[in-house]
Amino acid sequence: MLIEVSNLTKNFNSQPAVDDISFGVEAGEILVLLGTSGCGKTTILKMINRLIEPTFGEIRIKGKNVQTQKSEELRKRIGYVIQNIGLFPHYTVEENIGIVPNLLNWDKQRITRRTLELMEMVGLPPDDFRKRYPEKLSGGQQQRVGLARALAADPPIVLLDEPFGALDPITRRQIQKEFKKLEMLLNKTMILVTHDVFEAFELGVRVCLMDQGKIQQIDSAKNMIFTPKNEFVKDFFQVNRFQLELKVLTLKDILSEIEPKESSCDNIETFEETTNLLDVLETIEQRSLTQSFFRIKDTRNGQVVETTSEAVIAAFYKTKTKLSK
Repeated sequence: MLIEVSNLTKNFNSQPAVDDISFGVEAGEILVLLGTSGCGKTTILKMINRLIEPTFGEIRIKGKNVQTQKSEELRKRIGYVIQNIGLFPHYTVEENIGIVPNLLNWDKQRITRRTLELMEMVGLPPDDFRKRYPEKLSGGQQQRVGLARALAADPPIVLLDEPFGALDPITRRQIQKEFKKLEMLLNKTMILVTHDVFEAFELGVRVCLMDQGKIQQIDSAKNMIFTPKNEFVKDFFQVNRFQLELKVLTLKDILSEIEPKESSCDNIETFEETTNLLDVLETIEQRSLTQSFFRIKDTRNGQVVETTSEAVIAAFYKTKTKLSK
């Protein structure tokens, strides 16, 4: 485990905000902390980054207790994206992104090269944005600068506290999908805090669901939905259950249950088997695909299965019944 949290407790006014929790995060994994307001999600991030100290327990990174390290040195090796972005208003975009490399005494050419590279990667063309100040940016653009700043020194660990929380739903979803595709995030270990269930399931390899400072379940999104460990976990997802069931299942999960259909149309949408069912059905609806026909590409053997959205829904219900037993 790259990050190990053991029996971690944080009390405020003798009340536990985080109550004797333990978990680990593998190198390259994205763990999402999800839960009710005030359940301790942000407090955990702050303890990992030593912005606050635990009451009991310990946190180890690469086997070393973070409390035995200088906090300033620790933070230089951990990217941190905070909820309200936290850009320095009197610094340009370029200067904001280069803050940590400057603290690490990188030479100016290296800082400039890294800054421009990151701006391109997060979709902010340097010629248009490098000399702008935060007040001249939209909320989405500021979020992108905050992400670039957190990644500037190429830290192996990135902590994200509601990184897309200030965005409108359409921009938020767009950035979430872009976030997953950013090459600079490959192989990084991330812990992300959110209150958005769909964001948690979109980005997380595993999800840690919390309530009143305790972990209720830490698992894959699919197991959270189909094999909840207790009533709290089951009830937490109840309002959006149908959409979340579609979200956590991919075409590959239901492929054996799908009845093939043939179409005489030439122009038919093709989906990779790793596409989740919610994205498939939303795409079909948005594009008004002819008779809802589409193809599924099996990436393992290159075979293509032709079917319809109706057949997918039927296969979904069969799969759901098996998983819920």
